[in-house]
Amino acid sequence: MIAKIGKGSNIYGAILYNQQKVDNENGTVLLLNKIPYTLDGRYSVAYFNQCFEPYLSANIKTEKTVGHISLNPDPADKVSDEQFTEMAHVYMERMGYGNQPYIVFKHTDIDRTHIHIVSTCINGKKIPDDYDHPRSMAICRVLETKYNLNKATEQEQKQTDKIFKPVHHKNGDIKSQIASVVRHLPKYYSFSTMGSYNALLSLFNITAEEVKGERNGQTVNGLVYVALDENGNKVSNPFKASLFGKDAGVAQLQKHFEQSKEKMKVNPTRSVLKNIIELAMHTTSNETDFRKQLTEQGINTVVRRNDSGRIYGITFIDHESRSVWNGSALDRSLSANVFEDWWNNGNKPELKIQDSPVSTMNVIDHQPTKDLFEFISQEHSQNTDLGLFSLLPDALGVDYEEEQFANRMKKKKKRRRL
Repeated sequence: MIAKIGKGSNIYGAILYNQQKVDNENGTVLLLNKIPYTLDGRYSVAYFNQCFEPYLSANIKTEKTVGHISLNPDPADKVSDEQFTEMAHVYMERMGYGNQPYIVFKHTDIDRTHIHIVSTCINGKKIPDDYDHPRSMAICRVLETKYNLNKATEQEQKQTDKIFKPVHHKNGDIKSQIASVVRHLPKYYSFSTMGSYNALLSLFNITAEEVKGERNGQTVNGLVYVALDENGNKVSNPFKASLFGKDAGVAQLQKHFEQSKEKMKVNPTRSVLKNIIELAMHTTSNETDFRKQLTEQGINTVVRRNDSGRIYGITFIDHESRSVWNGSALDRSLSANVFEDWWNNGNKPELKIQDSPVSTMNVIDHQPTKDLFEFISQEHSQNTDLGLFSLLPDALGVDYEEEQFANRMKKKKKRRRL
């Protein structure tokens, strides 16, 4: 079992991400600690926010106040709800969060059932976290033994830490670095076009280019891979796809595109992702903050611009569902033109639900919790899914409690201005 620890500044986003899994019947609330249960067992984002508010409002110094943890057993492990609840309780107690408010959510939307825990890292002052990761690893080993789970061995970590690292053209064999990425990405990620494939490759400083020619009077399509620097400039000679095996070639990728299209048609992440992107659009004021907020939720944003700086494409990569989405494929309101009009022309789009404007939550801007590639290596090394924390359902839906919460936040903001 592996534990993934994330720290951030936005409790609303962390709760929303998990609660909408519950609302979409892809998750359940397993345990509440220091948070009152409701009589009917139903919960809303606004309710959980109110429960955390006394802890967060007293904070004046700590920037990253929110803890978002996932406990991920091996896919072969069969863990009951009772065991998940016990494991969460033991884990939080030993990590020093036993007296903190926290919520335990079970996620069932991917083939590996796992739990997420949302808590706060402050209790009057910041809870010490200097040795979080070694302590967390030690606790996981204890839980593996107690519940007879498959062990995440040190050898597995060492073997797979080499996978999914960004290419550094100044360090070592570029061909081997590219191979370690392109041989494995199709096994883990769904992407339905060459453009979305290249968006994913760009995270690893790689691009793929189609090459067309003729052989015996017939048109032949090929593919080459090139290493990029941090600014997206080519820094290597092209390498033929055949050097990296059949999965890296055009024919196999075309099959992967078709399979991904069918898979993504029924993927619940589509509506979930749309919602979290819309939330980020309306709680940030610029491209930098928008990217940061999505990164904290496990989503990378890849923007394509022409030489004059005009945005002509935008792609979102969700690392928990391991799927790559073009903005316009998610919704017309997320097309490249919308972001061009916002970031380059200053015309921020208005969020509408059921054709009526809604007020924006006063959500603190996110800061990324850790480097994407460090995360991917850790996740892959434990044979878990390659994502951070997944995303959220179609149309936020008008909710009376949510509207009350939004109105209270607006009033507080106005009072501060006065």
